[in-house]
Amino acid sequence: MAISRRRFLGAVGALGGVGALSACAGFTRQEQPATGSDELSFTTWGTEAELDGFERAISAFEEANPGASVRLNVVPYQQMFENIDAQFQSGEEPDVFRAVYTNLGLYAGRGQLLDLSDHLDADYGDQFTEQLWQAVQYDGTPYGVPHITDTSTILYNRQAFADAGITAVPETLEDAWTWEEFDQVLVQLRGALPDDRYPLVYNWQSASVTRWFSWLFQAGGRFLEEDLVTPAIDSDAGREAVAFTKSFFERRMVPENNSVKSATFASDTFFAETAAMAFAGTFLLPDAEAIAPFEIGATFQPRNERGGSDLGGNPVVATAGTAKPELAASFLAFLTERETQLDFCTASSLLPTRRDLVGEELEFAALPELGRYFVGQASTVEPADAAQFASANVDAIRVVLSDQLEQAFIGGRSVDDTVAGLADGIREAGER
Repeated sequence: MAISRRRFLGAVGALGGVGALSACAGFTRQEQPATGSDELSFTTWGTEAELDGFERAISAFEEANPGASVRLNVVPYQQMFENIDAQFQSGEEPDVFRAVYTNLGLYAGRGQLLDLSDHLDADYGDQFTEQLWQAVQYDGTPYGVPHITDTSTILYNRQAFADAGITAVPETLEDAWTWEEFDQVLVQLRGALPDDRYPLVYNWQSASVTRWFSWLFQAGGRFLEEDLVTPAIDSDAGREAVAFTKSFFERRMVPENNSVKSATFASDTFFAETAAMAFAGTFLLPDAEAIAPFEIGATFQPRNERGGSDLGGNPVVATAGTAKPELAASFLAFLTERETQLDFCTASSLLPTRRDLVGEELEFAALPELGRYFVGQASTVEPADAAQFASANVDAIRVVLSDQLEQAFIGGRSVDDTVAGLADGIREAGER
């Protein structure tokens, strides 16, 4: 029987990430033996489908580069970056590893990643969408390749919507609900559902708290100024985003255990039919197909001043100390070739980063009819949004965001005090 993503996650407990952090837990695959003198070590985590995709890519790379080999080391996501940090400290870091867009700036800022400028063609970045190529830049320099992306959109229980009399659900990005219309849907669901069921759950738990920035972007705001250090969240847009999401808890539109520090995944609440809709990433489609006891529909995130979404997914990076920089850069480039990326994304229910694949209808292995909603939603991530996630301070900002939103959502902290606390915390993060 195939092992689902949720079973992997359940084996290690709660974890999260911006965006599409996948998690392989409960097992590790054996390292591949050395097959030649030109060997690269590659450390990653992944679902079963993702690891199979990496192994297919490695086999194809080795076939195309006789004498080269890639030794795959798989670790659970929970230990991934602790291990990487410890290896950097001991001087035993891998040649290549899978990162997340929100920690690339951290490693690049420490001088721990390979500057790829001299190892890739000058026009290499042109093959990617502007926002994803921006996401692997630090101070204007590429320190990774955008391997895949992911974003969140709305999955909903068709029967729960029908029972509440909600029959018109947006089918195009242009028709996505406004915040006002989305709020009306919440009110209609709240009135139709029993007391122990809720209209909504949001996937902002743990390290995935940065998904809250989708609301800030939709309100027309940003959390960092263009220098990627100075806080920009003390704004009308910041207050509007905090007030709207805080109201979900005040009006019981979400269960109390849907807070940002909860150990309960939003998807678990949704699959248990405790919530009528959930914000979810593409990586959940295999689980949705396998374990949801109801028919699932999808639609787009709401919009306010603009559409907006979270930047999920993963770059792959080479370490500054690799003894084989050219081979490492060659492997990174191979992972993002059209056919390699297409195979990986369709098998793993993840989104491509290449321009020539973004507009293509991808045939996901699970619930392929829902894939177009995620593809459309990903287009709402603007280059300026992606650039903010490349800041070296995002890890520290994530902690600030988690602390402040938890106080607002569960502790009753006012909107003004929350925004002021966010601004102060982001400023302090930039001064460290």
